[in-house]
Amino acid sequence: MAQLDRRTFLAGAAVVAFDPADSRWLSSLPENSTAIQLPHLDGELVTDEDALTEAATDYGHLKNHRPRAVLRPGSVDDVVTLVRFANEHGLVVAVRGQGHSTFGQAQADCGVVIDSRTLAAIHEITPDRAVVDAGVQWLDLVRATLAVGVAPPVSTDYLGLSVGGTLCVGGIGGASQQFGMLVDNTVELQVVTGEGHLVTCSAEQEPELFEAVLGGLGQFAVIVRATVRLETAPAMARVYTLTYPRITDLTAAQRTALADGRFDYLEGQLVPTDDDGFAFVLEGGAWYTTEPPDDAALLAGIEPPGVDLVDVPYFEWLNRLYETVEQIEALRLPGPWLNAFLPDAATDEIVTELLTTLTPADAGGALLYPARRSLITRPQVRVPDGEVFFLLALLRAVSPPDDAEAERLIADNDALYARVLAAGGTQYPVNALRLTPADWRTHYGDRWPTVLHAKDRYDPRGVLTPGQGIFEPLSRASRTP
Repeated sequence: MAQLDRRTFLAGAAVVAFDPADSRWLSSLPENSTAIQLPHLDGELVTDEDALTEAATDYGHLKNHRPRAVLRPGSVDDVVTLVRFANEHGLVVAVRGQGHSTFGQAQADCGVVIDSRTLAAIHEITPDRAVVDAGVQWLDLVRATLAVGVAPPVSTDYLGLSVGGTLCVGGIGGASQQFGMLVDNTVELQVVTGEGHLVTCSAEQEPELFEAVLGGLGQFAVIVRATVRLETAPAMARVYTLTYPRITDLTAAQRTALADGRFDYLEGQLVPTDDDGFAFVLEGGAWYTTEPPDDAALLAGIEPPGVDLVDVPYFEWLNRLYETVEQIEALRLPGPWLNAFLPDAATDEIVTELLTTLTPADAGGALLYPARRSLITRPQVRVPDGEVFFLLALLRAVSPPDDAEAERLIADNDALYARVLAAGGTQYPVNALRLTPADWRTHYGDRWPTVLHAKDRYDPRGVLTPGQGIFEPLSRASRTP
């Protein structure tokens, strides 16, 4: 079995059979039993307390849906076997990578969770692409690619995410304003559909499935392997921290920088101040290997009252948040996040309005930065109309943990999301939002019939990823052939 990253599991009794009469998994097959022997697995299916407890929670610590078993696959064939078994016996299945969902999206109440961390091999690295298992962390891939002078063109701010999990939602970062999202830089996938078919798909081969799965929130197939683009990597990053007194000063500077593409990396933050307010920071990165960038050219027309710059090794910059996020995760704080895509025309109004009530304690880590719609090529990722949109991210954490406070912030999320929708915005779906299937129909808009068709074609029994709540749950009778 592949090595498990970051965690050591206690051994649990492996499952060998399933009793459909009461949906129980058994570690032995009694004589004269109605239980069904589980097909051969290269890995193991376990039901020990530690495995089930871990699979019942996530980074957000807001939902707790306990599965009845956890699959630690030893091969892609194990995923095929498990998904086919789930179809035959009316079970639901979800995949859990590094557990960085925030609202139970990767949980499977009374079902089976596939722990993808045991599928974590890097199969190939060439000058322009890498072939990796879905359970690989971006951190491990970046380390491996930089060793031969290449790297993914886009990285998420935190590298401790799995490749498969990120490609299910999109994968946005500061370089998205130049290259789109991680899904836009994916060349090929190997997936297991909701019916248990192992399929290789790309823009040329099974393109409908390819487009459904990228950004598809795990609804149509399980990603087991991906081929992602690489490009020549720089050695260094010069990072500019530009501080503005007003939010509209920040967004104006960001629009200028986006328009001419002067930065390789472009983000923005709302940074708490001593008077319980915010400073507004543009974070721009320029990559280089030998000759450093021209500061005057990069700052022309956007230079604020406060300017700071620092040179750091490229890997150090990409991995700047890893230890911080790991420390926060260890605290097990409720994390009612909200990530929304705002239309450019409404961004200043929405954020200015938000700042009349938002406090640093409620904001958490607050981000605001622009991207180009034309670079977002995967149709499952829903972004606003217009060439420019902004990501607004409130990466909240409730400290100390308090259920009532978490509920208040979730209600705030719901209200702000309604405001975003009314302005023509959308969500980046890694949120703590109370969404119904009707809300998801609104999210997908005119693409909804295509989404329904894909679900009917690739996961007709509703086996996959119930925690997203996109479709009305099917009864066990309707899932059983």
